[in-house]
Amino acid sequence: MTSKFPMTVQGARALEEELAHLTKVVRPKLSKEIGTARELGDLKENAEYHAAREQQGMVEARIRDIEGRLQHAIVIDVTTIAHTGKVIFGTTVDIANCETDEQVTYQIVGDDEADVKIGKLSVSSPIARALVGKEEGDVVTVKTPSGLIEYEIVQVRHI
Repeated sequence: MTSKFPMTVQGARALEEELAHLTKVVRPKLSKEIGTARELGDLKENAEYHAAREQQGMVEARIRDIEGRLQHAIVIDVTTIAHTGKVIFGTTVDIANCETDEQVTYQIVGDDEADVKIGKLSVSSPIARALVGKEEGDVVTVKTPSGLIEYEIVQVRHI
């Protein structure tokens, strides 16, 4: 993982909070559990010890993963970028389906932050790729499994 990738301020903050929780709460708790399990005797047949060690390995792997992601992230604060009406990474975009007039709102975020259920759309998704670089009032065509869908960009916000 040597290439840089974009991340919103909120995404970076969430990773930093998870990292702090893992290093300051979970890691010490697991160390205590391992110590307690070790005192129970024979380590070969000590299920509590092996479970705690396995959990410790997963936590340490997640800590390394988060540290790597933060190290290679380019954190973009869209609120500091002048509003031009153009869709860029980090903006929140209101789009309307041209056929049904159904309106949805998405924030264009990094791959790690994406969660369509809460309106966070990966910058590498087909919809985001169609939107980035376009402006308010533009109509974009998105290829979906059910066919082509046209969306009009209603509003672009830097929030």
